[in-house]
Amino acid sequence: MTQPPVAELDSVEVDYAAAGQVLGPFSLTLAAGEVTALVGPSGCGKSTALRLLAGLEAPRRGTVRRSAARGETAVVFQAPTLAPWLSARDNVGLPLELSGERRAAARSRAEAALAQVGLAHALKARPAQLSGGMAMRVSLARAMVTAPKLLLLDEPFAALDEITRRKLADDVLALWAETRPAIVFVTHSVEEAVYMASRVVVLGRGPGRVVGELSVSGPLPRPEGFRTSAGFRSTVEAVSAVLARAMEA
Repeated sequence: MTQPPVAELDSVEVDYAAAGQVLGPFSLTLAAGEVTALVGPSGCGKSTALRLLAGLEAPRRGTVRRSAARGETAVVFQAPTLAPWLSARDNVGLPLELSGERRAAARSRAEAALAQVGLAHALKARPAQLSGGMAMRVSLARAMVTAPKLLLLDEPFAALDEITRRKLADDVLALWAETRPAIVFVTHSVEEAVYMASRVVVLGRGPGRVVGELSVSGPLPRPEGFRTSAGFRSTVEAVSAVLARAMEA
């Protein structure tokens, strides 16, 4: 039996008083377990689309449908947004405690989630004691500890160096392989989009509309050497060509 979409944006449009229309009409359907990347020029409405999917705002026109119930959607932003007074373990366990889980059980699950992202040694560290990459790993662990059906990533690696970005991309895909949530990943990096996603959706200049959609062949998580494969390189060039045309239009 075919599963219903985890979320769907149907001809949505978003207007802001100061900026006018910033998105749409824009449509996107997310299948269970699908990894989708959104790329496009700055200001084309990528982050706005993510907020609609998260239920953080509503469109002026069009329809948002979500089968992911309350607590089944997790969002990771560009900044880690960790509570500075809590340890890494307590930051990760916080959404579980807020949902009513006992503290001991929440801490146990948080420890397991931190171990998954390579931070078993940093359970008691405060955010100020963590590097940028470590703080982002804590944010990823906090997002995944609830086993969400929908994971939304808004340029989470933008402020990090290239080596850390590549390692975290593999971490995200390894976490995805555990529970297979639907993922929407917003990025300005075409290579990052093609590496992480099975589908890349290209938006044109604002108000953002879909100007291209390309499938990415190959298994997820990515095998070693995937970035140097002919298929990866050709898909990067194809997405880049669509994006260049969108920016010139």
